[in-house]
Amino acid sequence: MQTHLDSLVDPSLQHEMRPDLVGLGWTPFFASQLACLKDAVQPARVVLASASRHHVQTADGPRLAVVSGRLAHEAADRAALPTVGDWVGLRPGDGAGPSYIVHTFARSTCLRRKAAGPTVEAQVLAANIDKVFIVTSLNADFNLRRLERYIDAVLDSGARPVLVLNKADVCPDPARYIDAARDVAPAAPIALVSALSGAGLDALRAEIGAGETIALVGSSGVGKSALSNRLLGAEVQLEGAIRASDERGRHTTAHRELFLIPGGGLLIDTPGIRELGVWSAGGSAPAGFDDVEAHAAACRFRDCAHDGEPGCAVLRAIKDGDLDPERLGAYLKLGAERRHLAGQQDVRVRIEEKRRWKQISKQMRANPKR
Repeated sequence: MQTHLDSLVDPSLQHEMRPDLVGLGWTPFFASQLACLKDAVQPARVVLASASRHHVQTADGPRLAVVSGRLAHEAADRAALPTVGDWVGLRPGDGAGPSYIVHTFARSTCLRRKAAGPTVEAQVLAANIDKVFIVTSLNADFNLRRLERYIDAVLDSGARPVLVLNKADVCPDPARYIDAARDVAPAAPIALVSALSGAGLDALRAEIGAGETIALVGSSGVGKSALSNRLLGAEVQLEGAIRASDERGRHTTAHRELFLIPGGGLLIDTPGIRELGVWSAGGSAPAGFDDVEAHAAACRFRDCAHDGEPGCAVLRAIKDGDLDPERLGAYLKLGAERRHLAGQQDVRVRIEEKRRWKQISKQMRANPKR
């Protein structure tokens, strides 16, 4: 049975949803961390996270839990706090109260984006995921540049991307969409499905292995909620309509939540993403552009910017028709965003370090003997 917010706090339903730890996605990666802990904790996986309480799943059933004060104080930023998909360590609370989350296990993978607004920090979309189903619809909302951005984020997370082309039932020529998607993601599996009719869902389910965690991402209106309901075999997510003017939808999923899939596997559904800001460390090159980088390897200069330098193999490939100029434009844009972010991160580190030493100096003046 799939977990849902209502059943998490209903003891009468707990017997229906007690998979073992492996069924919840527990792997040797987490077991080795548990063996190194000095203090005993109960492993649990975060199903739903809020500012005040977390709903978690243990091998003994669902629990309510709160983040301990020490763990909250030690978190470097909000992205380090437990979120949906995280494995955490619990200690019992007082009486019938919630348990305490006293430890967060290191993540095997982490899908992130830059948080909205001017703040330079990451927002975690899902943790400890094996595959990400990037859902797009076969209508005016289909956008290759957006797909490239999603693929970059997924590969950067450590998970594997799967392109899900939904609404095949209303598309007279899906082949051209498949070919276009394959051009930007030649190594990723592509699934042509219809959440409405159920076509292609068996092949999509075959992508979900036992104990694997899948995250659904995409824009509003592409059919993520409908796909979730079909994969889970129940109407657990509200489905919405799209606007006729631009074939885009409104948010129907308001929060991230982890569900158990009947027959094995886990699913994290996410709200529609309007803006997927780049978040990566070190200003590294965009991921998922093997075709561009293959040509770049033949450039005369190792630091070629592909902007008119002599001996640029990338520009030669565009001239010869072997590389789409828009593909290069997307690569350069994402690369520029990554470098800009790296600079912002360096400034933030310097500011935080200066603030920390200022606080230490203030404490030393207030307590000179200490």
